[in-house]
Amino acid sequence: MKKTTIQAKKETSKIDEEKRDFLFVTTAGLAIAGGAATAISLINTMNPAKDVLALSTTEVDLSPVEEGQSLTVMWRGKPIFIRHRSQEEIDSASNVSIENLKHKATDDSRVENPKWLVVVGVCTHLGCVPLGQKIGDSKGEFGGWFCPCHGSHYDTSGRIRKGPAPLNLEIPPYKFVSDDIIKIG
Repeated sequence: MKKTTIQAKKETSKIDEEKRDFLFVTTAGLAIAGGAATAISLINTMNPAKDVLALSTTEVDLSPVEEGQSLTVMWRGKPIFIRHRSQEEIDSASNVSIENLKHKATDDSRVENPKWLVVVGVCTHLGCVPLGQKIGDSKGEFGGWFCPCHGSHYDTSGRIRKGPAPLNLEIPPYKFVSDDIIKIG
């Protein structure tokens, strides 16, 4: 009888080991799956919300803006000045000697299409919004924009020419989607 008890114990022991292995693999698999699900949901909470993504870019139709006119749109809470420059304004901006500029930049480096100038409409001195977008606004000594708060003058390429502002008006990231539509952001 002792032999059968020992054999029974061995068989029971073997079955217990198989059960233990099955339970271990199942538990480990479920733990990994749960950890992965938790990690994915945690990572997704760090992604920007859809309303934030919608504000990150804006498309602007330029077809109604005639030569010599300006348009102001908002992007990320900042005014964006878009000017349809005349040939005279393009020539004026292109013929400036780089040595005469505080913040040296050519007109070609600031525009994707010479007819259209796109700049962030915030003075680089203290963050004021310069005049020059509306008809009748003072455009300063260089025909671009004028910040009356501290007297900064910008040219038709948005470059600082006179006054305390240290930098040119910023160029936002933009590209032409078609001949008449630009995507800012």
